[in-house]
Amino acid sequence: MAYDPNNVFARILRGEIPCKKVYEDEHSLAFHDINPQAPVHILVIPKGPYVSMADFGASASEAEIAGFFRAVAKVAADAGLVETGYRILANTGRHGNQEVPHFHVHIFGGAPLGRMIGKVG
Repeated sequence: MAYDPNNVFARILRGEIPCKKVYEDEHSLAFHDINPQAPVHILVIPKGPYVSMADFGASASEAEIAGFFRAVAKVAADAGLVETGYRILANTGRHGNQEVPHFHVHIFGGAPLGRMIGKVG
């Protein structure tokens, strides 16, 4: 899958679409999901044009990778989720139900989240 520079997250990064920002640094942007699936549902996206975790891991610099995952941890901590627990999720591709072709991590928390995944097939 090729990177689409007009995907919604690229447009958010360019300031064309507003977001409810919770954190930003040189490598990452974090904001509240517009359709939350838990009491706390925050998205963390890298600022670079990466389609998936595989693309990010293969193409991003060491500084981008470290900075991104430090941002994920900081956002979860700042949201008060460390003590009670939280889930991070990165959907990839069609079978992973990736809706936006820009690598991103969902942080879910604020309530018991139940099973990780239901039975498939």
